[in-house]
Amino acid sequence: MTSLVLLPGLAGDAEMWRDQLRDLAAWRPQVSDVHMRHASIPEMAAALLVRHPGRLTLCGASMGGMLAMEAARQAPSRVAGLALLGTTARPEDDAMRQVRDKALALFSQGRVAEVIEPNAAFAFHPRHAQDAALLARYTGFVLRAGAQQLVRQNRAVMARPDARPHLPAIRCPTLVMCGEDDQLTPIDRSREIAALVPGARLVAVPECGHMLTMEQPGAVNAQLRRWLARLD
Repeated sequence: MTSLVLLPGLAGDAEMWRDQLRDLAAWRPQVSDVHMRHASIPEMAAALLVRHPGRLTLCGASMGGMLAMEAARQAPSRVAGLALLGTTARPEDDAMRQVRDKALALFSQGRVAEVIEPNAAFAFHPRHAQDAALLARYTGFVLRAGAQQLVRQNRAVMARPDARPHLPAIRCPTLVMCGEDDQLTPIDRSREIAALVPGARLVAVPECGHMLTMEQPGAVNAQLRRWLARLD
């Protein structure tokens, strides 16, 4: 039997998959926490493959997408399908590395809220950035993760491998989704992934930023159900 595993983004937990856990219940989704337990993307992928034996259907958002691509590289015969949401296959660039270095310095001092709360709106489409309840859900799980996890997970993302050389070898059904207005992982990153993976399907979600699963759950879940039905 194939297991559906949902892979959260950086500092994420089951809260970012709340709507998917309900709407995709027929596929018995499980939310992974390997990103909370290991120090690098390759280590996370290896642990994921050990924790979830057998064939896997992987749905990863942002950092979770990086983890899904690495798992597919490590064990291609075990991955039955990939859904890659708001992610990138590229390694870290110098500009983003400088941004993260500044944030890490503050996280290391325990000044998490000082970084997260003023910048939370950048993760959303401008319309959704005005939704106080949505922002509270997002900042809630990031703050729950805490300074130590934010430091470790950011370092893992900064050191991530370049996934692009391995994407043409993927043979499983692959869905690539991105918010049309994603400011954190621009849509050209998703276009690049879809162009490299044979047969991949690219979906741009209108009026949506980086947090697809929370901003546009209806549209996202419809695409995921279609993808899962194809796998079935």
